[in-house]
Amino acid sequence: MQKVADDPRFKRFFENMDYADVKTITADVGLRQFIAGMLSYQPWWLTGLYRVREILVKGLGLVEHDLPDGSITLKAEDISFTPGDNALFFIVRAAEEECFWIAETPPDNHLTAFFGVVTLRSEDEKSSFGVFTTVRYIHWTGPVYFNLIRPFHHLVVDRMMRAAAVTR
Repeated sequence: MQKVADDPRFKRFFENMDYADVKTITADVGLRQFIAGMLSYQPWWLTGLYRVREILVKGLGLVEHDLPDGSITLKAEDISFTPGDNALFFIVRAAEEECFWIAETPPDNHLTAFFGVVTLRSEDEKSSFGVFTTVRYIHWTGPVYFNLIRPFHHLVVDRMMRAAAVTR
């Protein structure tokens, strides 16, 4: 299976980053449907984490963004592949149908982060997805903030991927 971070198409999203992770999952859905499933996932406990995040954001003096609307369920056709378009609070930066989709978090004063989903093919031709997160710190509050949320980041991305893998 190819390595997402080594793919030349994604080099700019991994270069000079302070943090990067790639998680993979096998799923019997298309790329658009997978992304829609990930972005639509918002159980009660995730809403609670966003509320706790608001306190952290205020305490560190970070840019405050609107909370995601947990009532929105995206469909595959709702996912834009046009750079500059929004997908919930993300901004699409690069995309290619059935190949990859990369978005950036809104402009902030503490860090910049990219979230990408890449279609992978294994030897048995099953569809799987590589989901990556990369972060570059802009200010001293960046590593403070990210290291506080990092354990939850892993949990949230894992659960989002699992929910998207069973989305029909």
